[in-house]
Amino acid sequence: MILSPFEWTIAKRYMLPGRGEAFIAMVAGISLVAVMLGVAALVIVMSVMNGFRAELMDKIVGLNGHAIVQGYGGRLPQWQDVLKDVRETPGVTRASPLIEQPLLATYNGRVEAVLVRGNLPEDIQRLADKNVLGNLDALQPGAQKVAVGSRLAQNMGARIGDTITIINPQGRSTPFGTVPREIGYEIAAIFEIGIYDYDQAFVVMPIEDAQTLLLTGDQIGMIEITTENPDTVGETLAPIRGRLQGQAIVSDWKTINSSLFEALAVERVAMFVVLSIIVLVAVFNILSSLIMLVRAKTRDIAIMRTMGATRRSILKIFVTAGFLIGALGTGAGLALGFVALAFRQSAVRGVEAITGQELWDPSIRFLTTLPARTDPAEVTTIVIMALVLSFLATLYPAFKAASTDPVQVLRYE
Repeated sequence: MILSPFEWTIAKRYMLPGRGEAFIAMVAGISLVAVMLGVAALVIVMSVMNGFRAELMDKIVGLNGHAIVQGYGGRLPQWQDVLKDVRETPGVTRASPLIEQPLLATYNGRVEAVLVRGNLPEDIQRLADKNVLGNLDALQPGAQKVAVGSRLAQNMGARIGDTITIINPQGRSTPFGTVPREIGYEIAAIFEIGIYDYDQAFVVMPIEDAQTLLLTGDQIGMIEITTENPDTVGETLAPIRGRLQGQAIVSDWKTINSSLFEALAVERVAMFVVLSIIVLVAVFNILSSLIMLVRAKTRDIAIMRTMGATRRSILKIFVTAGFLIGALGTGAGLALGFVALAFRQSAVRGVEAITGQELWDPSIRFLTTLPARTDPAEVTTIVIMALVLSFLATLYPAFKAASTDPVQVLRYE
C-alpha cells in the first residue's frame, strides 16, 4: 500500500495527536507498549522452551545415544553377532556395548543410589568436554578407577583420589546366605553433564570392571546406537527390530523419553496460545484508539472529502496510522525479547539475590542453567501474527472514516 505525500502527511499528523487529544495519544501509547510486551513475551518464552527441549535432547541423546538394544533380563546373548549386525545397518554411525546397573555406593558413612555404567574407552572419552576435575585417561581396565557425576561427588563429600565402595547385592553365596559384593574404586575424574538426574547418580567405569563387579562374565546388558538423523531413528532401526524380535528390545530416544518430550510439546503449544492473547488484547487497544481518533477527526475528514480526498485516501490514512502502532510495537518487542534472552541468566541470578529464593532448581528443571534457542521460523511467525492482527484491527475504524458523509457532518457548520 503506497501512500501519496498528502496521505502520508495526514497519517503522521494523526499518529501524533495534539494537546487536546492527549487521551487518544495515551491509549495509542498503551497499545504500542502492549504489543511490545506481548511480542517480547512470546519470543522469550518460546525461545526458552525451544532451548530447554534442545538442551535436554542434546544431553540425553549425547550420553545415551539415539537408541538401545536391550536383552531380556538384562542379558544380551550372542551380543558380538548383534553388535556386528547393528554396525552394518545403513544409517547407523556408532554402536557400542554397554552395561548399566543401579547399585549402591558408600563413602565416609554416606550411602547413595548410583547408576553404574560400563563403557568402552572410546565411549568414556566422549565425556572429555564435560570433565571438570581429574583425568579420564586413568580409567583403564583393572585399574579400579571410576568417574562420577559432580552432584554425586558433592552429595557424598568425595573428591579426586578418594575411594568409594560400590555394593552389588548379588554377591557370593555362603552357608549363611548371600554376601553382597563390595569393591572399592578410586575417583579419577568428576564430570558434569548438566542434567541433574545424571550428575547425581552416574558412576562410569571400563566395561571390563563393570563385568567383574556384576559377575556377568563376558556378557553385556545392552548396545548403544547412534544414527545419522535422530528424527528418523525409528525408520533406520526398523530392520533391526524385525531381526531381533524375541531376542531383544529396541528402544529409541523418542520411546524412552516419550512422556517428557510429549509434555514439553503440549506445554509449548499451550504457552503460545496463552501468550498470543496478550497480543490480541493489544490489538483491541489499537482498535479502540483508532475509533476514538476517527470520532475526534470527523470534521477534519469531512473537510478533506470536500477538498477532493477520496474514500480510498481516507482508508489508507487510518490503516497506516493504526498499522504503524502495531509495527513499532512489534519491532520494539523483538528488540526487548532478544536483549532479555541475552541477559537471561544474569536476570535469574539478580532476582534470586533480591528475593533470596532459588528460581532455577536443577533437581526440578533437569538442567543446571536456563537454556534458550531462538527459532527464526518461529520468530517470523510471531512477527507475521502481530502485524496481521494489527492490520485487521485498523479495518473497521478505517472503513468507518472512509464512509463519513461530508454533507451530514458540515450541514450545521
